[in-house]
Amino acid sequence: MMTKTKATIDPSTFTITFERKLSAPREEVFDAWTDPDQLKQWWDPTGTPLANCTVDLRPGGAFCFTMASSHAPAFAGTYKSVQRPAELVFDALGALGTVRLEANGGTTHMIVTIRCASAEHLGQFVKLGVHEGTDMTLDNLVAHAEAKR
Repeated sequence: MMTKTKATIDPSTFTITFERKLSAPREEVFDAWTDPDQLKQWWDPTGTPLANCTVDLRPGGAFCFTMASSHAPAFAGTYKSVQRPAELVFDALGALGTVRLEANGGTTHMIVTIRCASAEHLGQFVKLGVHEGTDMTLDNLVAHAEAKR
């Protein structure tokens, strides 16, 4: 597993940003973000496989991830842009999420950004621990990518 960077919270732009370097090609990382069978294995921050995962991978297509480890509502949204293997943009929980994957030889530089609608929205996300949960989830993704190699 490669070194990770913790979440950066920028109140001036209402964003939470995560950066990771993965020792896997970006095509494999993109597949981990979009293949329901792979998503089920790493999405839940606790490491518990998802109870349900549906993905309609196209602009305007919906996704829904249901965690087995808690009674939290499903994480659901709509894809705004799908640019294999470089970028995903989606709406979820009233925020705009972006996953950018930059190839660097056989490794991938991943930048995940959550842009909230307002300072209050960002404050709610921070209070709920979204930055911590997402950080744990991305740890799972890194472990998943490593295990596949």
